[in-house]
Amino acid sequence: MSDRRSVRRALVSLYDKTRLIEIGRVLSDAGVEIISTGSTAAQLTDAGITVMHVSAYTGFPEIIDGRVKTLHPRVHAAILADQDNSQHMAAISDLDIAPFDLVIINLYPFAATIASGADFAECIEQIDIGGPSMLRGAAKNHGSVAVISNTSQYDELIAAIGQGGFSLAQRRELALAAFRTTAEYDVMIANWLGQSDELPPWFGRIWQRQRALRYGENPHQSAAIYSAGPEGVVNAVQLHGKEMSFNNYTDADAAWRAVHDHRDPAVAIIKHANPAGVAVCELGVAIAYQRAHECDPVSAFGGVVAANRPVDFAMAKALSEIFTEVLIAPDYDADGLELLMSKPSIRILKCAVTATHPFELRPISGGVLLQATDTIDADGDSSANWRQVSGEPLDHAIIKDLEFAWRSVRCVKSNAILLAKMGASVGIGMGQVNRLDSARLAVSRAGKRAKGSVAASDAFFPFADGVQILIDAGVCAVVQPGGSLRDDEVIAAAQAAGVAMFFTGTRHFSHT
Repeated sequence: MSDRRSVRRALVSLYDKTRLIEIGRVLSDAGVEIISTGSTAAQLTDAGITVMHVSAYTGFPEIIDGRVKTLHPRVHAAILADQDNSQHMAAISDLDIAPFDLVIINLYPFAATIASGADFAECIEQIDIGGPSMLRGAAKNHGSVAVISNTSQYDELIAAIGQGGFSLAQRRELALAAFRTTAEYDVMIANWLGQSDELPPWFGRIWQRQRALRYGENPHQSAAIYSAGPEGVVNAVQLHGKEMSFNNYTDADAAWRAVHDHRDPAVAIIKHANPAGVAVCELGVAIAYQRAHECDPVSAFGGVVAANRPVDFAMAKALSEIFTEVLIAPDYDADGLELLMSKPSIRILKCAVTATHPFELRPISGGVLLQATDTIDADGDSSANWRQVSGEPLDHAIIKDLEFAWRSVRCVKSNAILLAKMGASVGIGMGQVNRLDSARLAVSRAGKRAKGSVAASDAFFPFADGVQILIDAGVCAVVQPGGSLRDDEVIAAAQAAGVAMFFTGTRHFSHT
């Protein structure tokens, strides 16, 4: 016995009237009685499609600017009556109510309204009440009613009408989509009403799956990528190359954030979530890429590269000669893109949106941590607000290198030490369990380039021994947050060596 239910009566109320007339004609040609509201009914009528206006059906006019039109027992009883329940059917029959078999609803555009910058009163008016109520009612009663909540479901609707109705499996999937629609709508409203500069006592987010990935960090782990909004790497357009992997995405995100810590043209090369090199150059990204690559050519092999300016032919040519997993940039020159696309292995992403979400989540067992996103433009990140605690006044070029180093060290995993010279990293120590080892690693990777470089530390030096390693390597200036109990000892070591040291008062730990 088929569980397919024919459609004899439909309720149609749409804000987005895409394909409305087409759907109306399909229903009308199939002999479906259509009950409709307001402008939806008017457009169907103007197209010559027979419609009963909901006010005529309920015997009650639309009032208070349309806030009340479908909130009526004759509407909701017809939606909620279980057609397999004889008592339900007798109850509505006694009141001369016939059940709906199909509900087609889409909601007021609340998200688009708040995104437009509309005032509070206008946003309030775009909170749909009747729409979610009807969607939820029809979804609850999907044993009897099919519910269409999105224009993307219209082809399925047309096919089902042609096949004599919706199957139970179809109605269940449509119900699930309707509940997801109303859940997302309510979360959006609750977040908007509760928005604050403070960490909220309650918050919700909806993630939409964009695509399944081949696997996660390792081949035995399943994975997918989800989007929670318009910003970020998840919404980048892939122009070329193999499917992105889980690790490609994590490194691309780290690289994208790293280059947008800088105002000048910048390039970052990321490997396993840490930078192999970062550089800026006012002359453009081609030179910035060359200098970033020179920091650690061994680690840069197979890395993920980001640029905060369009990639020109000169950068594309240099990059095409090095095996690179992913390249992400806001745009590409046509000739540079053509050259890069001749390389089958490289994944090329175009990401136009640079905004960073103000909060970030970090899952832990049993819950999540929520924190304000660490940005590099806090007051302590400007050299004008730093405090010089040792050494002589420095010239503009060294101060500029210190600012570059400080902006770059944010993207290095703690404990982090970054050495820089002429707008480029020359040695990076990262992810060590003590700052001494990070300092040694940065100096070792810099080699002879350490002499005359500047150093940035993402957190204070707890002892003078860490900064002494940098001094012995020939570093001429250091920027760090300060705040250690032994700051006096650290300052004394720098002063004895004639090394300028600056305290920022701001820390940029990055643990994950």
